[in-house]
Amino acid sequence: MVRDAIHQIGEVADRVGLSLRTVRYYEEVGLIEPSDRTAGGFRLYSDDDIARLELIKRMKPLGFTLDEMRDLLEVRRRLRFDDLDVDERARAADRLAMYAEAASAKCEELRGKLQAAEAFVESLRSETTSHPRSTPRR
Repeated sequence: MVRDAIHQIGEVADRVGLSLRTVRYYEEVGLIEPSDRTAGGFRLYSDDDIARLELIKRMKPLGFTLDEMRDLLEVRRRLRFDDLDVDERARAADRLAMYAEAASAKCEELRGKLQAAEAFVESLRSETTSHPRSTPRR
């Protein structure tokens, strides 16, 4: 039994800001695995599992596919925990750099979309000031 696997799925979902269904789905598709289960079969998650879910949550709006998420999580795990030779470590570091570049490009794209959305809101606000608004009747 894992000692720090003390968080049940409801607490994990609340802490990460995901639904129970989403946490279960991520387990189903192999992005996360509970560290342990109670005798009654309830999932138990460690702080590392929670950190993994938080990372998955940050990848989602950047458009990473499930396969890319899985690969990136594995690359990070290998770099942190595996005893890699120099070539394996270099290949893993290259993959990590590729994902960092992809995330950066997506952020840039999202910044452009946000600027366009903010410009639209500003145009609506300026348009509303040029038209009289109705006053509530008493």
